Amino acid sequence: MQALYQFFDVVRQLSLADILFGMAFFYPLAMAWLWMLGGFIFFIRREIPTPDLPIPTEEGCSIIIPCFNEQAQVHETIRYAIQTQYPKFEVIAVNDGSSDDTAKILNQLAEKYPQLRVVHLAENQGKAIALHAGALVSQYEYLICIDGDALLHPHAALWMMAQLANHPRVGAVTGNPRILNRSSILGKLQVGEFSSIIGLIKRAQRTYGRIFTVSGVIAGFRKSALFRVGFWSEKMITEDIDISWRLQFDHWDIHYVPQALCYIYMPETFKGLWKQRVRWAQGGIEVLFHYMPRIFHWHLRRMWLMIFENLISVVWSYIILLIAILYLLGLFFPMPEDWYVQSILPQWYGALLAFTSLCQFGLSLYIDKRYDGGRFYRNYIWTIWYPIFFWMLSVMTTIVALPKTVFNTKTRARWVSPDRGFQSSGDSSNE
Repeated sequence: MQALYQFFDVVRQLSLADILFGMAFFYPLAMAWLWMLGGFIFFIRREIPTPDLPIPTEEGCSIIIPCFNEQAQVHETIRYAIQTQYPKFEVIAVNDGSSDDTAKILNQLAEKYPQLRVVHLAENQGKAIALHAGALVSQYEYLICIDGDALLHPHAALWMMAQLANHPRVGAVTGNPRILNRSSILGKLQVGEFSSIIGLIKRAQRTYGRIFTVSGVIAGFRKSALFRVGFWSEKMITEDIDISWRLQFDHWDIHYVPQALCYIYMPETFKGLWKQRVRWAQGGIEVLFHYMPRIFHWHLRRMWLMIFENLISVVWSYIILLIAILYLLGLFFPMPEDWYVQSILPQWYGALLAFTSLCQFGLSLYIDKRYDGGRFYRNYIWTIWYPIFFWMLSVMTTIVALPKTVFNTKTRARWVSPDRGFQSSGDSSNE
């Protein structure tokens, strides 16, 4: 008890600036080590030694591909899907009212590939509706959903079906997107991000019990689980985050399958990256607002850590904003001593965060190198720039996304045309 009194006494002596800097510093530091620990445990338990290819189950699967204005990429997407190495599968392409030649191309491909069925929606309804339409016409219980510009690895269905068909409580599985375009600095940074941030976090979340979201690029679902929760919501800007939370609120498990690979193009311009990250941030805040009133039940306790971390990440972004505002005000106006921010340049805590980031990148890239052609050092040298650019990008997009979420009046999420890199111009996201 004496130690607790001493702690509060120390806190009372701290200035506002000290408290803000402490919160800004300890949140990313603590989360980085939490992710590393959980990711390493997942790696030891589930990826060492390298597992053999699973034995195919007797169940079939339906590969659903929602498409909107995908004429530039849909040939390759369908070709890769058709090459799936699984005994029993079908491919369902849903043309969501495309205004380009997507419908014509899909009809031609359906004549060429007997495994392909095409569903045409008369009007653009959004990705959630397109996925729902594909699920309704599918003949199998298990669905593998990929974007209209994604390239599915031939063994991805095999790995995902091993989890879905053999574990009755698994409602969804999420795969491992790999970035194809690496010609720019943004592309190279995102290679490290998908390993050290997205891949490592999914491993850690799976270790701790709940996954924040399946990947919208590649995810597998049990159709009966989707039916129980009402399928995808057309009102949410990120249908992948929402369906993940709804399934887990209904006590379904979600598994991360790093061996289920899918190749994608990512934004290589700042404009395209900004639009994508604002959408991601807005989607996370939307589900936080939507599900927060329901979370305070003991039977949902496994969701508490995930929701708490999501909430703290939003608060952290606004703490960074407040520090910047106080610093700028202090340059031009007299400030109370407790409010004065002397410098925003990294000091000893910046060096510690940088060291932690390098440890995190090193561990995650080492874990992921088996899925990336053994490349490690080539990607590692670029990750030093990640905290400087992407942390600030995360802060700015969260700050923008919160008021957009609060004042959003849209009743249905619609497709937009994101930047998919210098080598592609496909359209595969919602807004």
